[in-house]
Amino acid sequence: MAGFLVVQTDFGLQDGAVNAMYGVAYQVEPDLTITNLTHEIEPYNIHDASYRLFQSTMYWPAGTVFVSVVDPGVGTERRSVVAKLSGGQYIITPDNGTLTYLAAYTGIEAVRQIDETTQRLPGSSESHTFHGRDVYMFNGARLASGKVSFEELGSELEVKDLVRFPLVPPKQAEDKITGSIDILDIRFGSLWTNIPLEFFKKWGVAYGDRFLVRIYENEVLRYEDRVIFGRSFAQVGEKESVLYINSLLNVGLGINLGSFADTYKIGTGTSWKIIIKKERVA
Repeated sequence: MAGFLVVQTDFGLQDGAVNAMYGVAYQVEPDLTITNLTHEIEPYNIHDASYRLFQSTMYWPAGTVFVSVVDPGVGTERRSVVAKLSGGQYIITPDNGTLTYLAAYTGIEAVRQIDETTQRLPGSSESHTFHGRDVYMFNGARLASGKVSFEELGSELEVKDLVRFPLVPPKQAEDKITGSIDILDIRFGSLWTNIPLEFFKKWGVAYGDRFLVRIYENEVLRYEDRVIFGRSFAQVGEKESVLYINSLLNVGLGINLGSFADTYKIGTGTSWKIIIKKERVA
């Protein structure tokens, strides 16, 4: 039975690459339901590809297959893998760190290494730079349509042996919380941190409380202000900053009717640290 196939790349939509991937999948099974996660990942940005999978996979039914192709090592010895998540979804991707957030926060049940020489689009063996089409989308369509099983796609790997990039866990003390700025709510320029809602609950935070917020890039102070905690952006005036809880139940920092990232030139990743101090001001 045809299932769901969700696709993510850093290819953009300005040429025929993504369209060719769709064509391969529909040749495998015309009744597949194929949709895009995004094709606007910054080129080669494995970190953001990893986070966008974490942001999305949990909301799809068990059996859904995700194909993620952000692959600066295409044609090298890096492995191609298929991972089964604890929720029953599957990810087909290069083993280059793309599975980091899922391994840390979602849970990976099992992993198989795909044999790129045998498990690929027929007639594509002389092509070494488009594994997104020839290996990942082809096998994603086969798995999503039930034409191949997870176990048949390759040999078993240890989950602990997957390539991962370092993550900095959030920390909570009596008077301050420290976290990292994982990613942006891109269109609106809000910052998404790795600080969980539970930290604010432990502090007994209420809407309207203010906190001293500092943001550092590699220990250089880039932002400092006292910011209100609100239910939504509309709880502050236009162009004012607000702490809020985002859709993944982590702490966010944004500007009402403005872009926090653009206004204060803030980036993302483990080099960007946010500190929230329990310094309430009336």
